[in-house]
Amino acid sequence: MDRKEFRDLVSPERAREAIASLSLEGGIDRVPLEEARGRVLVARLDAELDVPGFDRASLDGYALRARDTFGADEADPARLAVVGEVHAGEEPDVELERGEAVEISTGAVMPDGTDAMVPVERTDTDGDDVLVRTSVAPGDNVMFAGADVAAGERALGPGTQITPREIGLLSALGVEEVPVRSRPRVGIVSTGDELVRPGEDLASERGEIYDVNSYTIAAGVEDAGGEAVLYPHAGDDREEMERVLRAAADECDLVLSSGSTSASAVDVIYRVIEERGELLLHGVRVKPGKPMLVGRLDESAYVGLPGYPVSAMMVFRTFVAPAIREAAGRSEPESATVTGRMARQERYDEGRLRLMPVGLVESGPSSTGANEPVESAGAEPLVYPVDKGSGATTSLAEADGVVAVDPETDYLDEGESVTVQLFSPDVRPPTLFGVGEDDPTLNRLLDRLEHPRYLSVGSRPALRRFRDGVPDVAAVAGPIDREIDAAELGGWEREWGLIVRPGNPDKVEELADLIDRDLRFVNRTTDSGLRTTLERSLAELADERGESRTDLTDAIDGFDLDLRAHESPARRVISGDADVGIGLAETADRLELEFVPLGDQPVRILANPDRTEKAGVRELSSVLEGEGLD
Repeated sequence: MDRKEFRDLVSPERAREAIASLSLEGGIDRVPLEEARGRVLVARLDAELDVPGFDRASLDGYALRARDTFGADEADPARLAVVGEVHAGEEPDVELERGEAVEISTGAVMPDGTDAMVPVERTDTDGDDVLVRTSVAPGDNVMFAGADVAAGERALGPGTQITPREIGLLSALGVEEVPVRSRPRVGIVSTGDELVRPGEDLASERGEIYDVNSYTIAAGVEDAGGEAVLYPHAGDDREEMERVLRAAADECDLVLSSGSTSASAVDVIYRVIEERGELLLHGVRVKPGKPMLVGRLDESAYVGLPGYPVSAMMVFRTFVAPAIREAAGRSEPESATVTGRMARQERYDEGRLRLMPVGLVESGPSSTGANEPVESAGAEPLVYPVDKGSGATTSLAEADGVVAVDPETDYLDEGESVTVQLFSPDVRPPTLFGVGEDDPTLNRLLDRLEHPRYLSVGSRPALRRFRDGVPDVAAVAGPIDREIDAAELGGWEREWGLIVRPGNPDKVEELADLIDRDLRFVNRTTDSGLRTTLERSLAELADERGESRTDLTDAIDGFDLDLRAHESPARRVISGDADVGIGLAETADRLELEFVPLGDQPVRILANPDRTEKAGVRELSSVLEGEGLD
C-alpha cells in the first residue's frame, strides 16, 4: 500500500474555520424538569400562574372587610360577628358580608368578601363576636396572589443555562418540561490494534495498552455540554473501521476518532473519509496535534484526533470543545488575561502557590464601558484582593479573576504589575466600585446605575478601605470620627429605631425598655453605622443614669447577637426569635412591622477626590442630584 503523505499544513485559524463550517446543532429537546440542570433554554419562559396562587393571611387572626374597622381603636372597638374559620390548606366555604369576620390561620386562603386581616393580638372575643381594637386598610396583613411571581411575568430568557436556582423557580411555577437546546451528540471511536478497554486483560508483551482517549475525550465532551456516545473499539482493519465510523455517523452530529491519522501505511482512516464524505483538511501547524483531520462523513461532522492522549486532549480542548460549547449554548470557560497594578501591598509568606481571587477597578476618569471586555480597557486597572477565606462563596462573586502568586513571593507591592487570569473573557469591570453601609435608599440608587459593584461591608470597614484608595465611593452612616480626604457627593437622613411585631404587643416605647424589661433583642454588627449610633445613644442614657455603658449593654438580652444586613434583625422579629430588633423605619414599613423611632441618622456618599471625573462617579452624582440628595 502506498503511503499517503500529509497535505499542506493549514494554520490553526483555518482549522477553526473548517470546524465552524460543520453544523453541530441538533435542534430542540423538551426535557423533564429533573433532567434540565445544565441545559440551555431556547425560548423565553413566562409565568403561567401567580405565586402564591391565592391571597393568603400573613398572621393568625381574623379576615374581614377593612371598611368594617374604620375608626376602631382600643376605646371604641369594632364588633364583628365570627361566622367561621379557615386553616392553611383548606378551601374557604364562607363568603363574608358586612359586619362579619372569619378566624384565619397564617398562610390560609383569604375568603371571598375579605380584603384585610387583623392579628389576633389586636382583638378580643365576646361570645360569638370579635372586638377589633384597631383599624386596618385594604391589603393589611395579606400576601396577595402573585406577590412572589405574577402570571405573565418574564421568568427566564432564552440562552439561560439552567442551574439549581432556575430549577427552584421553574418548580414554583409548576413547569414540568423545559424547551432546551439539544446537546450535540458526539460519537467517540478509538482506533488501533494495540488498544484494550479498561477491565479487559492486557497483554503487555504484545504491546497492548489501555484505551485512554475514549474516556478522557468523552469526559471532555460532557464537560463542554455535549452528549458522549462510546462506540466499540475499531482496530486497523479498514472494513471494521469503516463500519464503526459509519454507524456513529448515522446516529451522531459529530464523530471523533483518535489514532490512525498519521501518514503511515496502516493509517487508512483518511481514505475512508475521502470515499464516504469530504476531507476538508489533513494536518495543522500546531504542536502537539499536527496529524488532525477535519471533514464530513455521510451527514455527520467528523474530526480525527491524534493517538497520543496528551496530544488528543490538547487538540480537542483547543479546536473541538469550543465548537461543542457553541452548539450547546454554553459560554466559553477559558480564562482571558489582563495586566493590572496592585492597589495596595499584599503580603504572603506561606511558601505555596497561591491562587488569589481579585477584583478590578478602573482608576482613570474614562473607565471601561459596561459591555466592553476588561482586556480592551485603556489604562491598567487596579487589582485588589477579595479573598475572604475558602468557605466564603462571595469571594468568587466579588472577584473578576485570579492572580497566581509564586511560592517564592513574600509580598506584592503597591503599584506592582500583576497578571490576572479572568474567570471569563467577557468579564466587565464595574463602572463604579463602592463599599459601605447596607441601606435601602442606596440600593435603589445603585439600581439606576449601569454596572456598579457595591460591597456592603459596613461603615467602619468602608472608611478603612476608602483611606487605602481602592473604592471609588464609600457610603457611611452616622458620625465620622476622623478627618478624611474625600469629596462628598450627597446624602440623606434615615429614621432609625426599634422594630417590633405588628401591634407592638410588648408595648415597647423607648430605648430604656431594652434594659429594664425582659425582652429578646437582636443587634447589627459592630461594623454597622446603626450599631455605632445605638452605642452612642446608650452612652448618653448611661450618663443620665449615672451608670456605665457596659452596665447597660450587659442588661440587654441579645445585645451581642449581631447580624450583618439591615433587614436581618427585623426578620428575626418576624420569625419570633426576637421581640425587638434594631432597624430602619423603611424596613419596618416594608415588612409590615411596628416601629419605635429613636432618631435620625445621616448617610453620606464620599468619593475618592482623584476619581470625581470617572464616568461611574459622575453617574452616581447625577442620580443623587436628580433625587434631591446632593
